[in-house]
Amino acid sequence: MLRPAVLVMLIGSLLPIPGAAQESPRRPNVLLVVTDDQRADTIAALGNPHIHTPHLDQLARSGFVFRNAYCLGSNSPAVCLPSRNMLLSGRAYPRWEGRACASGDQPNLPVALKQAGYETWHIGKAGNVAREIHQRFDATRYLDDKACRTSGEHGKVAVDAAIAFLHARAATASPFFICLELEGPHDPRVAAPQYMNQYQVAALPLPANFLPVHPFDNGELSVRDELLEVTPRTPAAIRRHLHEYYACITCIDGHLGRLFQALQQLGEYERTVIVFTSDNGLAIGSHGLMGKQSLYEHSMKVPLIVAGPGIAPGSSEALVYLLDVFPTLCELAGTPPPPAVDGRSLAGIIAGRTSRVRDVLGLAYRDVQRAVRDERWKLIVYPQIDKQQLFDLQHDPDELHDLSGDPAHRQRVAQLAEMLRHWQAEFGL
Repeated sequence: MLRPAVLVMLIGSLLPIPGAAQESPRRPNVLLVVTDDQRADTIAALGNPHIHTPHLDQLARSGFVFRNAYCLGSNSPAVCLPSRNMLLSGRAYPRWEGRACASGDQPNLPVALKQAGYETWHIGKAGNVAREIHQRFDATRYLDDKACRTSGEHGKVAVDAAIAFLHARAATASPFFICLELEGPHDPRVAAPQYMNQYQVAALPLPANFLPVHPFDNGELSVRDELLEVTPRTPAAIRRHLHEYYACITCIDGHLGRLFQALQQLGEYERTVIVFTSDNGLAIGSHGLMGKQSLYEHSMKVPLIVAGPGIAPGSSEALVYLLDVFPTLCELAGTPPPPAVDGRSLAGIIAGRTSRVRDVLGLAYRDVQRAVRDERWKLIVYPQIDKQQLFDLQHDPDELHDLSGDPAHRQRVAQLAEMLRHWQAEFGL
């Protein structure tokens, strides 16, 4: 038994010395995964029983899900270009002063985390990207987009490189920020037989809002994406596209599972904030469309999952943008986000301190489409053809029934139109 004097000395040696500097807890690692053209409804755990995504299912069940996450819009048919730039800059595309991409000299996510002590590393698709911001990572590398998409193994090259990076820096003390901007499930959609064979094409249901032809000219019916399938669309053709699309997503899910396993083996999984999302959605037969050049839910809505240390499982119907990811990750990493960003931190929603960060969410596509929505109602406006659509998203989430011509909703249309004007004025759209 220790004598009292010795015991006092031992306890004293374990107590902090007054005035001595205390070591601050290490910031969490950050893993940001961005897929290409993945709809919000393509994860089994989020309500699609026809797709196989076991690793993303586990991430969704263990993390926090935002069910109303959107790309703000696009000034280009290549929607992924402004989307990825907005995500990494936290700024809406009209702020770029006529530039096609965000400036690397303005606030951006890799610089913000690097200043907080992170080792920053990026790998991603080569086309339609935020190149100026990518150059601000400590290391960046581009994939051969088409080679990856036609290999049958979407995501493999990027995940292999990320795992190699993790093993190479396993002994270092600084937290890491890994940004994976994957090439799939963008077309050409080629998946290896082991993924294709998980589906029976004839059993895949068509989208609830499938149409052979879009009912009017939305200003972008001849863009490349719309030419990937003949018009009118047929059920057989759309099922074939869905088969390839789902198989590519299942492939990505499998490779992300390997990355998650590597993090676990290195003891880093439990101290890594993981964000999974996509740059935009895709129609694939919805409303008679194939691409993402519209403001319907299937084209602008994306999956958004945040999981990691201190994040309890949950979900939110709050209206959020992809550009909110930047300030959110800053707050979760314990560093203040730059003031000059349009995004708003979602950390308060994740922690249960608040239920929303905005009441109204606007969308824009080039100069041919504008939209605004609140918690329930959505108005889409086509200014060049004096056309509008009103949808009750609470009772009509697939946007099947246009109520804009109903006299009972005339005042509602006017109110939403006023909200849209205010939103456009705020962002210069």
